[in-house]
Amino acid sequence: MIAVIFLINVIYVTCLTMRMILTLKGYRYYAAGVSVIETMIYVVGLGLVLNSLDKIENVLAYALGFGVGIIIGMKLEEWIALGYIVVNVTTADYEKDIPRKLRDLGYGVTHYAANGRDGQRMIMQILTPRKYELKLMDTVKQLDPKAFIIAYEPKNIHGGFWVKGVRSKQLKAYDTDEI
Repeated sequence: MIAVIFLINVIYVTCLTMRMILTLKGYRYYAAGVSVIETMIYVVGLGLVLNSLDKIENVLAYALGFGVGIIIGMKLEEWIALGYIVVNVTTADYEKDIPRKLRDLGYGVTHYAANGRDGQRMIMQILTPRKYELKLMDTVKQLDPKAFIIAYEPKNIHGGFWVKGVRSKQLKAYDTDEI
């Protein structure tokens, strides 16, 4: 009974975590579908615990399942990596050919000149699917080890040529060790 309660709550909270993430990212229909499964599992799991509240091990299994479910849900979301990420890169040398190299690899890059404390800089704004965020970071570090990098998740995206035809095949194909 303890293992069943634990497993049910792991599945329930994993669904709950995924539903919350899907809701926050705007995937309302997927979130609604996950919530149906979540609710059915929740009712069964809670019923098992409420029928045997006199056994502390059942309550502990329920609580531990909750914690493990959150971790699994977060790991699952990281693995799925829904959405896009915008990476802002600031380089100390404006003359570097980094934007062209990144475009050749399949990234959408907008770059412009800026002035920093120590002089002129180049700033690049790069859009990529979230699942390629770490690959992009490694690539930028190889092209300019001293680059200043900030990544954030955009709420809405409109326009631009790159979003229409995400170059995922091209991004997936290269190896950062070959840069």
